[in-house]
Amino acid sequence: MTQERKKEYTLRITQANKTQMITILYEMVLDYMKEARDAISIGDKEMANLKLSHAQSCIDELIRSVNLNFDLGRMLFQIYIFSKKELMMAGINYSIHRIWKVEQNFKTLHAAYKETEKEDTSAPTMGNAQSVFVGLTYGKYSLNEDVTASSLNRGIMA
Repeated sequence: MTQERKKEYTLRITQANKTQMITILYEMVLDYMKEARDAISIGDKEMANLKLSHAQSCIDELIRSVNLNFDLGRMLFQIYIFSKKELMMAGINYSIHRIWKVEQNFKTLHAAYKETEKEDTSAPTMGNAQSVFVGLTYGKYSLNEDVTASSLNRGIMA
């Protein structure tokens, strides 16, 4: 994943509510799986294992976020466990097909959560983050980001 993509995810995470956080995790898993498939296709097994490991770490975060008190939560938990096992086997066998199966599941889940995002109007999870404004501010043809320091006291408050 490029540094620019990581910055984009970081920015989105600071502004995201709980539903958007899940959507972002799905996108990260999809990105890592695509990179793993690309690495396998050119024979770079070390890079493929690294990308699969990153995807599994994101899935671990999804597993920790599941509320098992509901049927839907238990079903999602099973999907995540299945996906993690498939990615482990893909790392052993360097199977693009196994990655593809997990990708299809995550694309479906991502689409469902994108629809759910429209209904969730809750506040961002990170309450004391900096505001970021994007626009044509300093350059006539360049897009610039401006981080405002509305408060010098940001982050987790004890």
